Amino acid sequence: MRLLLTSAGVSNPSIRDALVDLLGRPIAGSTALCIPTATYGSSYGGPASAWSFITGESPLPMCDLGWKSLGVLELTALPSVGEDRWVPWVREADVLLVGGGDPLYLCHWMRQSGLADLLPSLQDKVWVGLSAGSMVMTPRIGDDFVGWTSPGGDDSTLGVVDFSIFPHLGLLPDNTMAAAERWAAEIAGPAYAIDDQTAVKVADGTVEVVSEGQWKRFPS
Repeated sequence: MRLLLTSAGVSNPSIRDALVDLLGRPIAGSTALCIPTATYGSSYGGPASAWSFITGESPLPMCDLGWKSLGVLELTALPSVGEDRWVPWVREADVLLVGGGDPLYLCHWMRQSGLADLLPSLQDKVWVGLSAGSMVMTPRIGDDFVGWTSPGGDDSTLGVVDFSIFPHLGLLPDNTMAAAERWAAEIAGPAYAIDDQTAVKVADGTVEVVSEGQWKRFPS
């Protein structure tokens, strides 16, 4: 699976170019499924934010990029649908657009739905994460970002990549570089602090930062 892990979506031409490179074709020729699930687990999210993400009314560019087709994959519904129906939907899409919200809630439903187990077989897919949609692919998120309590009671996520992500650097009063440095010390593993003009691109084992803004890598 090829990954574009963003803080705020496809927010500038450099990140858009990275997306097209991962797709291997124009956006207008690519089919997408968007996953709004994370927003329901966040105290800042809910039906309105899910609607704005899906419809492209959000200021965070993801679903409004001009896709050939766009569908909605709601993870909480998948266990009642059955894998014989939803797995083909995922396999037929070129890209999964995964919205923000609570990363632990998203991780829980990725596991409950079966999507997490399917990921290793999706070698030809592109995953575009926005905030929580990016953090869920890391080993852990750090105590600073724990909101919804997972059944395991910890901050662990899927570990598809071997680094953690501190998103929205500089956007909020608590998201300073000093805060990111404290967070990285607690994470005690490879990590990136990225602002809303930055993404981390992962393809064929190579990690590349794509940025028109501010970021910092914290080694393990």
